[in-house]
Amino acid sequence: MADLVTSPARGQSQAIRVSLRWGLYVALGFFVMIYLMPLFVMITTSLKSLEEIRTGDLVALPREVTFDAWLTAWSGACTGIKCEGVKPYFWNSVLIAVPAVAISTLVGAINGYVVAQWRFRGANIIFALMLFGCFIPFQVVLLPMARVLGIMGIAGTIQGLIFVHVVYGLGFTTLFFRNYYVTIPVELTKAAKVDGAGFFRIFWSIFLPLSLPIIVVTVIWQFTQIWNDFLFGVSFSQAGTQPVTVALNNIVNSTTGVKEYNVDMAAAIIAAFPTLLVYVVAGKYFIRGLTAGSVKG
Repeated sequence: MADLVTSPARGQSQAIRVSLRWGLYVALGFFVMIYLMPLFVMITTSLKSLEEIRTGDLVALPREVTFDAWLTAWSGACTGIKCEGVKPYFWNSVLIAVPAVAISTLVGAINGYVVAQWRFRGANIIFALMLFGCFIPFQVVLLPMARVLGIMGIAGTIQGLIFVHVVYGLGFTTLFFRNYYVTIPVELTKAAKVDGAGFFRIFWSIFLPLSLPIIVVTVIWQFTQIWNDFLFGVSFSQAGTQPVTVALNNIVNSTTGVKEYNVDMAAAIIAAFPTLLVYVVAGKYFIRGLTAGSVKG
């Protein structure tokens, strides 16, 4: 009798759980659609002609797919009023982001290694000052940084922008590596010292091979910040050295007469594609890297 009584209750409870699960899926699907709607509009608009944009619906698939806007946005093929594409500025961003990410990651790894494993007087103060630098607003460093770049003779150059991003990113990279390296037992360093290993030998042979998760986190973080930067790019560059974000702003705001929304959308997607690709390919490794050093031992 007990089984007969509890069986309907158990079935009803399971039905409620299934209903709640499907309700959750529907709600999540709705919010996903809302979140992705701007991206859908950007892609479909970039594949439409100007005539279809003016006469058709905003949220609708193109009646006739055309890649003319993409060609214009990339190469700057003149079609009426636009003659400058994002191609040279895209490669400027590559030339800025790749070295800046590599240098800031390497220096941040060494800084974190020193602060976490090589105890010395004032290490905590130095780390606190670097951490404080992470929270200084961009606008505060514009004038001092412009002065420094002028003294160094690299103002308005690719090298100057690399220097700016390396300096501003060192606080973050040091923080990431320091928090990761404090989870590595100090006894490992002591044993290596007993065996005669020096500072760089311990770093290259022991710590760096263990650092892949946090390296992935740092590279993704730095690449995203540098590629998407606009303020430093517009402040410390000149014609010929501007990154793609500055070029995108110029393209969108330089139109006179008929507004070419399809070209603007195509240029925006091209500018955003590298960071989108990085997160799609390596997003799961970013989450794993963030939690890799969260538990000591």
